[in-house]
Amino acid sequence: MTATEQVLAAARELVRAFANNDTEAYFAAFSEDASFIFHTCPQPLLSRAAYQALWQEWQADGFEVLSCTSNNPWVSLQGDTALFIHDVTTHLQVGGERIESLERETIVFRKQQEQGRWLACHEHLSAMPE
Repeated sequence: MTATEQVLAAARELVRAFANNDTEAYFAAFSEDASFIFHTCPQPLLSRAAYQALWQEWQADGFEVLSCTSNNPWVSLQGDTALFIHDVTTHLQVGGERIESLERETIVFRKQQEQGRWLACHEHLSAMPE
């Protein structure tokens, strides 16, 4: 499997875990030092632990992913780092209300030499332009 195929497989697994509310697998797809920028959050989240804490708050408020679809994937390899860009359609339930979001996302993956797998180390989620 080529490096590009490995990154695409890692991205598919991350999206699958998110779409299935598989919290353990979802957060296992990120390095501990991962950072996150979400257009819905007032400030960046500067660690996986910070995002996990926010995720738990969301779940306590009735947050649930109903589905998530990735389209138009693109990968750019930069040595042991890869940029993955895609369009994301997500259906959520938040406090009993169903929400559909159309967003564009960049995920930076870094190859873990000791494990030979690609982990996400940065995620940036933006609202889809009108």
